[in-house]
Amino acid sequence: MQTSFSLAQLADPQTAESEKILRACVHCGFCTATCPTYVLLGDERDSPRGRIYLIKDMLENDRPATADVVKHVDRCLSCLSCMTTCPSGVHYMHLVDHARAHIEATYRRPWHDRLLRAALAKILPNPGLFRASLVLAKLARPFAPVFGRVGLRPVAAMLALAPRAVPAAVARKPVETPPTPRRGRAALVSICADQVLAPQIEASVRRVLLRAGIEIVTPPAQGCCGSLPHHMGREHDALALARANVDAWMAEIEGEGLDAIVVAASGCGTTIKDYGFMLRTDSAYAEKAARVSSLAMDISEYLSTLSLAPVSERNRLVVAYHSACSLQHGQKVTRQPKELLFKFGFDVKDVAEGHLCCGSAGTYNILQPEIAGRLRERKVRNIHQLSPDVIAAGNIGCITQIAAGTTIPVVHTIELIDWASGGPAPQALERRRAVAASAQTTPAAV
Repeated sequence: MQTSFSLAQLADPQTAESEKILRACVHCGFCTATCPTYVLLGDERDSPRGRIYLIKDMLENDRPATADVVKHVDRCLSCLSCMTTCPSGVHYMHLVDHARAHIEATYRRPWHDRLLRAALAKILPNPGLFRASLVLAKLARPFAPVFGRVGLRPVAAMLALAPRAVPAAVARKPVETPPTPRRGRAALVSICADQVLAPQIEASVRRVLLRAGIEIVTPPAQGCCGSLPHHMGREHDALALARANVDAWMAEIEGEGLDAIVVAASGCGTTIKDYGFMLRTDSAYAEKAARVSSLAMDISEYLSTLSLAPVSERNRLVVAYHSACSLQHGQKVTRQPKELLFKFGFDVKDVAEGHLCCGSAGTYNILQPEIAGRLRERKVRNIHQLSPDVIAAGNIGCITQIAAGTTIPVVHTIELIDWASGGPAPQALERRRAVAASAQTTPAAV
């Protein structure tokens, strides 16, 4: 693609990088076939190629974002399926991130949109505020239809996704030593949403790593990875969070050392692996951030390097494996989760149209509830064709999104591996079994 940025524009590192990405695009359109929004809506402007043209025009002419550009960029899930499909290696992720930062700096959204985005950016990365907000959401749930009728569908969607019960907070030790001889040392990223919505995921990660002889470090200074504000275009906030985490993990790297920085939420993992790029122009952090990114690993990647054996095959449960977009497209981790599940005795089934997003995409299912709902329905239909006993995914967002559309238990991949290597059964499976047992023992109505 030809570009005409001025030398003054190209002096800006972000613009120079975007110009390089734009020039790599050859207009082939292969990306349209695997883009969820184009598949649903059929609008070229809601395809990667169409958005690239919109972004190019906006950046090249150095003009403020318009409502039309914002609408189509906002509809992008950042699923990155286009990057898997692209034969030219167009790094769409960095381009759309730049576009979102430009939008945030030059476009004034309607007041209710600004308020909602500010609230999400403030609340979700803070487990204490997130927990309190879910308590309030439980009280407000009966009013969800009212919000939908008055045009506040994102609020209605947020209330619909909120769990009916919030698990108790779990205390964490800064360091946990395995009972067996130490075979490695890893920092564990405590995921903001997992801490509040599903603390059993982190508990499973810890049990499995300790069983494998890994010493677990949880630096008290680590916090939100910055993914959520980053994808909202709030670069100042995202980079501040990234720097704080780099400092926390570098203290361990330069102390007793780390073999890996383990992440059990693929969206967070994609962002942490990109710290080296995000902080590349910061002379104080560029080298450290690159080192941190090189150590970041999804839990399935890390477990694939360790020796851990199943204790039973758990009746060969049929598992529909949902490959989270940020894992398969963002991190290119595709085979390890399925290989681990198979190794630990599960009958693993691929979901049709597995390249298409479930509609979660961070806060997308709140900010774009109609499109997200259609994508979930499509995903659930494809899953139901497999008649699985359980659905496994590697991201809390996907788990929450899919669970809202099916009665089949949805769990994190690590929960099944934990169970098969000697841990407790996943809570979602236990609840399903309890309901089935109750139905069998309840006398039929006369």
